[in-house]
Amino acid sequence: MRLSARIGLAVGCTVPLLVLASGWLLLNLVGRDLHRAEDDHLRRRAAAVAPDARALLRATHNNRSKAADTRERQLFTAALDVGVRVVGPGVTFSGGPQPAAAVALPAQAGVPVTVRAGGRSWRALSRPVQGPGFSGTLWVFSPDTVDRAQLRLVRRRVIFTALLAAPLSGLLAWGLVTGASAPLRRLTRRTAGLDPRTSSARLEHERTGVSEVDELAATVRTVLARYDEQAARTAEALDTARSFSAAAAHELRTPLMSMGTNLDILADHPRLPEPDRTEVLADLRHEHARLLGLLVMLRELGRGDLVEAEALGTVDVSDVADAAVAEARRRAPDARITLDAAPGLTVHGWEPGLRLLLDNLLGNALAHGRDAQGRASVAVGLRGAGDQVLIIVDDRGPGVPPDARGRIFERFQRGADSAGSGLGLTLVAQQAALHRGGVRVTDSPDGGGARFEVWLPSGGGALPGRRDWLIGTAGANRSQSFPKDGP
Repeated sequence: MRLSARIGLAVGCTVPLLVLASGWLLLNLVGRDLHRAEDDHLRRRAAAVAPDARALLRATHNNRSKAADTRERQLFTAALDVGVRVVGPGVTFSGGPQPAAAVALPAQAGVPVTVRAGGRSWRALSRPVQGPGFSGTLWVFSPDTVDRAQLRLVRRRVIFTALLAAPLSGLLAWGLVTGASAPLRRLTRRTAGLDPRTSSARLEHERTGVSEVDELAATVRTVLARYDEQAARTAEALDTARSFSAAAAHELRTPLMSMGTNLDILADHPRLPEPDRTEVLADLRHEHARLLGLLVMLRELGRGDLVEAEALGTVDVSDVADAAVAEARRRAPDARITLDAAPGLTVHGWEPGLRLLLDNLLGNALAHGRDAQGRASVAVGLRGAGDQVLIIVDDRGPGVPPDARGRIFERFQRGADSAGSGLGLTLVAQQAALHRGGVRVTDSPDGGGARFEVWLPSGGGALPGRRDWLIGTAGANRSQSFPKDGP
């Protein structure tokens, strides 16, 4: 059932009930007013005939029959349109409309009361009548015609009004609601053809002035926008998964083929000389470590692409750097690693990602930053620069040629003698971009070696809209420019 029909039916049923309830209240009020008017009339008549009733009882008490007859006629004449009954010791005088003598009356009725008998009713009022040596009661009666006349007319009119109001109010409500719901029907027609699975068309809505319709349209737009956002994130996750599979297959093929060759050698030559066997096993361990490192790096790259905004928070970069340096010293006890960090440097970021950034910078410096004698000396510095945090890692190695400085952050870029996965610096660039920062490599100012500089805005911000480092397109289009007021 349509909304307009529902409202019309509801109004058509409610209005007659309201009319009937109002009529019932009106009947009670009118009945009360009419009774009050009759009661006032009874009091006036009782006051008017009371002297004649007293004179009648006095004449009867004194045995003056002729005077009593005269007083009785005067009493009935003064009563006019009401019934009168005078009850005295051993005598009763009555005249006019009143209940039969057999109808029991209250012992006294100082206020008007209703007396019913034989399907009729009267309003009755009594007054005591007293004199020297005698006493009696004056009763005044008036037929109670309120229910049979005025109230009956009012009742008929209330019922007629209720019957007339039912269809009229229902039709009027249906018409008003039909007109008022026109914007809602237009919105329904516009949204009926929207299918976010097959079309990119979205709801175009102009304000109608009807708050509920405009709010509903805004809700529909919000739902569609969230669907688009979720669909984009799902597509991004699928692309990431596909790229992970492709990248893993491509990069794992060489070490797996090498491992397969070495295993074939061991299987085909069970009596292989010990030096050759040791060399083959060393190659297997090397390729196994390379495979394990590659898988770990791919996993971390995928985590960075899929991190959610809820995972970001306030991070003390000084504490993260201190932990990363301590771990690097444990892994390379022969290296000299120093840390110069100002305390309390914080950014709005992802703590696991910042730790990954520092671990890979230190790992790169320890792997490629050794001097000619094979010694590793790495200096890590942290300082604040305005609303930014600057991370500096210096080494004593051969440095990075200028023509290669743009490529080393791309996926799987390895030197000729590198045993790494080619993803360490890609992870550094990914985390810098994830935190709305940047990374660059220059020559170390102390002469010889390379300097890696990472700047991060301390205030942070929203996650970048494009996060496809695992696919490779983000790394190819990244910008390494530093802010004008930056380092």
